[in-house]
Amino acid sequence: MLTDLLQYLVNGLIVGALIALPALGLTLIFSVLGFVNFSVAAQLTAGAYAGWLANTTLHLPLVPVLVIAFLVAGALGVVTDRIALAPIRRKPGAQTPLMVAVVSIALNMALESAYRFSFGSGLNSFDMPIARDMKIGGIRIGLQQLHNLEIAIGLAVLLALFFSLTKLGKAMRAVADNADLARLKGIEPVRLANLATFIGMGLAGVGGALLAIDTSVDPSTGSRLILLIFAGSVVGGLTSLPGAVAGALLMGVIGELGLLVLPPVYQSLTAFVAILITLLARPGGIFSGASGVRK
Repeated sequence: MLTDLLQYLVNGLIVGALIALPALGLTLIFSVLGFVNFSVAAQLTAGAYAGWLANTTLHLPLVPVLVIAFLVAGALGVVTDRIALAPIRRKPGAQTPLMVAVVSIALNMALESAYRFSFGSGLNSFDMPIARDMKIGGIRIGLQQLHNLEIAIGLAVLLALFFSLTKLGKAMRAVADNADLARLKGIEPVRLANLATFIGMGLAGVGGALLAIDTSVDPSTGSRLILLIFAGSVVGGLTSLPGAVAGALLMGVIGELGLLVLPPVYQSLTAFVAILITLLARPGGIFSGASGVRK
């Protein structure tokens, strides 16, 4: 029984680490632009498909595949944002963030339909070398899953360093804190908003590619995960990058441990419960005071 519990715990950490990448993207975009962009799910799927095509048609290995996934998802995220969401953001009014979030849901559905039209509804798998699982004290860990965990943690650390040490990162934090004051200091919010969208959606694309390498990709890959991604961001605090990582890891673990007592069909219930408890007990998220994009 203890071994089974530890196995679910390890599985949850691996799932959570991959969810952390799109959760970081969602948090980054919310911090800089001020709205929740649910089309991050579609960009996750775009990155997965881009990586799959690069791997199966060009026979590229893991690193170039992830770079392509990042670039494609990031670029598509910026283009769709400028076409569908930016015009709404420019309209004054208290309901604008809600309107943008709703339109982003519609955008996600439209992109999912485009993927289904282009690639069909079937599952598509990567052509990667299959490595034997490792067993540590009775706990089984896939070598690819271990690599995925390392990559996800590495990217999260790089993002933190980007915001702490680079001029662009500090400028993005300034825009997140006060866009009007940042503009007075010569910082262009629109350019940095595009950069935030590119990085955020690119991270989602890398997460999608890593998930697809471990499993497969279909048009609904991102949509099936968006609730867990959003829950991770909310639980951690929508303006806290460390919170997004911690929240995603927590949601991954809770979701996997929930399988011990609940059928898989009810797994998404844990995300709803986590969001509800967080909003009631700590509306800003458990890491709302931690350093992130906004200070």
